Amino acid sequence: MAKKANLLEEAHKLGLEVSEKNTIAQIEAAIVDAETPAVAAETVETDAVEVEATKEKVAKSGKRSAKAIAEVDAKAEKEERKANGDTSSIDGEDESMPKGPKPVVRPRLERRGKKYQAVAKLVEKETSYALTQAVELATKTSPSTFDASVEVHARLNVDPRQADQNIRTTVSLPNGTGKTVRVAVFAPESDHAAATKAGADIVGDETFLAQLDKETINFDILIATPQFMPRLGKYARLLGPRGLMPNPKSGSVATDVSKAVSEAKTGKVEYRVDKQAIVHLSIGKVSFGAQKLEENAKSFFDSLASQKPTTIKGGFVKSISMSTTQGPSIKIENFIN
Repeated sequence: MAKKANLLEEAHKLGLEVSEKNTIAQIEAAIVDAETPAVAAETVETDAVEVEATKEKVAKSGKRSAKAIAEVDAKAEKEERKANGDTSSIDGEDESMPKGPKPVVRPRLERRGKKYQAVAKLVEKETSYALTQAVELATKTSPSTFDASVEVHARLNVDPRQADQNIRTTVSLPNGTGKTVRVAVFAPESDHAAATKAGADIVGDETFLAQLDKETINFDILIATPQFMPRLGKYARLLGPRGLMPNPKSGSVATDVSKAVSEAKTGKVEYRVDKQAIVHLSIGKVSFGAQKLEENAKSFFDSLASQKPTTIKGGFVKSISMSTTQGPSIKIENFIN
């Protein structure tokens, strides 16, 4: 009864019309209903004050906008978590494992074979050798068991995308390349005998086209006469990507078929600049010896120097290097410029 008396007294203070005839539950419900609007009104008033304060502080855009303030807060929280070493996910995902130590990677030279490491000691990386010295080193730094090729690489100061700077030509190496070159000739029947006598491996017209129809390619160089070139147009997609399409610049389109075959057999090779503005050319085999390799190299560099475009200002060749098929690179003095 004391509880009911206390509830009646509280109800009378709130101005509620209740009496002893009402149950305790009814009185409590009336008191709660009377107090709820007041609390709600107080909450609404507080929220309105906070919204007005926020409106005063937040601009529509710029550094004081709501978005900017939220980004600054998020960044500050991220930096704090990073400083504390907290790697747990904000979205409640499992904590990620901390990163381990950086793996130790051996130098490239140590990852090479024993034979390569042995010959690489003969070459000083930072030294630029004279052509004679470089050729002698090349003959000593071949780790291969086979007769490796000796290659020259020249980085040019050209833009291959420009037509006048897209270097492409041929050079006759006095000592040959050391490779067996298979030459095919596509010419009229009247030239077949001369081509065969000059050393052509494949000579034909209709029979040769029949082989191309089957995509049979068993030659390294294709020589054609100008009047037969239109008939090769349909095979451009087959021959072009392989570098076998005859071209006047490379000397593979010629009226004198026997002369073209003789030059191809005796060491006439084509070189051209690639997309990285570098010319690569094999100048012979290690078995040639230093003297023959040097003669071939000089012939190539003389030919390359003559190809300098008139639009190039300054040096034509940026750098030169030489290497065997599997051997280390040897820097060469830029004597062309």
